[in-house]
Amino acid sequence: MEQKLAEKTTTPTPLIQQSVGDDGLLTINLGPTHPATHGILQNLLKIDGEKIVYAEPTIGYIHRAFEKLSERRPYYQITPITDRLNYCSAPINNIGWHMAVEKLLGIEVPKRVDYMRVIIMELARIADHIICNSILGVDTGAFSGFLYMFQKREDIYEIYEEICGSRLTTNIGRIGGFERDFNDVALAKLKKFLEDFPKTLDEFEKLFNRNRIFMDRTVGVGGISAERALNYGFTGPNLRAAGVDYDVRVMNPYSSYEDFDFDIPIGENGDCYDRFMVRNREMHESLKIIRQALEKMPKGSFHADVPWVYLPPKEDVYNNMEALIYHFKIIMGEINVPKGEVYFSVEGGNGELGFYIVSDGGRQPYRLHFRRPCFIYYQAYPELIKGSLLSDAIITMSSLNIIAGELDA
Repeated sequence: MEQKLAEKTTTPTPLIQQSVGDDGLLTINLGPTHPATHGILQNLLKIDGEKIVYAEPTIGYIHRAFEKLSERRPYYQITPITDRLNYCSAPINNIGWHMAVEKLLGIEVPKRVDYMRVIIMELARIADHIICNSILGVDTGAFSGFLYMFQKREDIYEIYEEICGSRLTTNIGRIGGFERDFNDVALAKLKKFLEDFPKTLDEFEKLFNRNRIFMDRTVGVGGISAERALNYGFTGPNLRAAGVDYDVRVMNPYSSYEDFDFDIPIGENGDCYDRFMVRNREMHESLKIIRQALEKMPKGSFHADVPWVYLPPKEDVYNNMEALIYHFKIIMGEINVPKGEVYFSVEGGNGELGFYIVSDGGRQPYRLHFRRPCFIYYQAYPELIKGSLLSDAIITMSSLNIIAGELDA
């Protein structure tokens, strides 16, 4: 027995397989739990010295079957699932889902709801870009920018908390509008953020934009041409960094984005540096949009008059029979949804986020598909890092802003 135990302890199975093949190339695993891979992502690499000769990504480590889970739930109960896609900008996922269902139901929301949604979505875009760009700085060895910027992400989360009671996975809003209007505290925090954040962003840009070390690590690294990016199906900042001015907010306006004046920053080379710069400039544009939305905010209701899908106030449920019936039907998922198919997309934090719904008239979607931009970026990842150094693989993944939760829906 002791001999058998000794044999077991002396021949452990390696968790990470590394080997040298007949071609003389070293095969290694980058991930799935490497601290620099930004999530549960595995890449099988063949390297010659430090040069990457071959790369093969694998997905499925964090697969949670979001689409199939959603096909077993009433429409309003799917909102918390969308939180877990790109959790760095969860409110965009929530609101995108609500607008997709509203398109299916033929609901028009008041103008005030549109503007409130624009403010929330642009805050989420800033929070998403803060995480991506500050972590990119950390990956190049600069930790200070991360500390500066993350305090501002906290400020955004406090605004969320004031509006809906949650911070990271917000479950914000409802089909038909919002659960409540913006209160005075939320507006005060929002105005303070608009005053403070530009100074922090300027300081952050001064740290990096012309920093020699940062430029050496990012310029010409992980580049992709506009043609290749389009062929892969790139959208969002990664496509715009390659020089294509495609933005869902402009090409297919929703939630009254056509009412606002803003620019679409684009890059030239599609490399890590251009992605970083485009995201920085997009944060300035988001601030511009939020200021306009606040100034032009229409008066009116914070939700559509659709009692068959919008939960009535609790005091009405206790004192009004009609409200009680609607409350019961909505909670039990007895909403009448017409048969049909719809596709609705929004400009997510890292690209076009789309929702394709097939309804058979039942209480939950018959079929559902999420268009996740990260899934497309990850397909191009091997091509982007082929021929580069091993250290460039980390920078390239960081600049693409691949979120594991969104990758495996």
